[in-house]
Amino acid sequence: MSRQMVRPGGRSARVQAAVHTAVRELESEVGRDALTVPLVAQRAGVTPSTIYRRWGDLTELLSDVAVERLRPDTAPGDHGGLASDLTAWAEQFLDEMASPAGRAYIRDALLGDPDGGNAGRCSDYAADQIDVILTRAAGRGEGAPDAETVIDRVVAPLMYRILFRPAGLDTAYARGLVAELLGAGGPDGR
Repeated sequence: MSRQMVRPGGRSARVQAAVHTAVRELESEVGRDALTVPLVAQRAGVTPSTIYRRWGDLTELLSDVAVERLRPDTAPGDHGGLASDLTAWAEQFLDEMASPAGRAYIRDALLGDPDGGNAGRCSDYAADQIDVILTRAAGRGEGAPDAETVIDRVVAPLMYRILFRPAGLDTAYARGLVAELLGAGGPDGR
């Protein structure tokens, strides 16, 4: 069970930040496979028991770090219309998630997440970004599908291809999903 449901404050926040930073630094210095709880604890300036108590084991810690790394750090860009906003977002999503680092973060987020909480948080990140795009479109008077439809028709196929069929996956695929969703690429040529 994931022990990181809410972003903590005070000392707890400092411990989390130090441990997350230690994991990121050590991953780049020694590689992911060389990480151990004692090594991370030493770098973070905490005891191994602090990490075990808070995260359970290295897999859950790496999962927690991965979820944070998958959190978008900016709002989706405003490109003037729903089609261009959603297309740019889908291309960026694909670029980030299909990268070697993105795939590793997805794998780590899911491996240390037996109850599905981290997967839900990652899904919420995408849904929140899509909501920004759809709210912006509504503000411009554009008709738009609901967020769940965008997730089903754009995000879900992208994630499936990223995880299971990455060969030949490119931005044209992401653009095609958005065009089909919005009716521009349908068989009747709408």
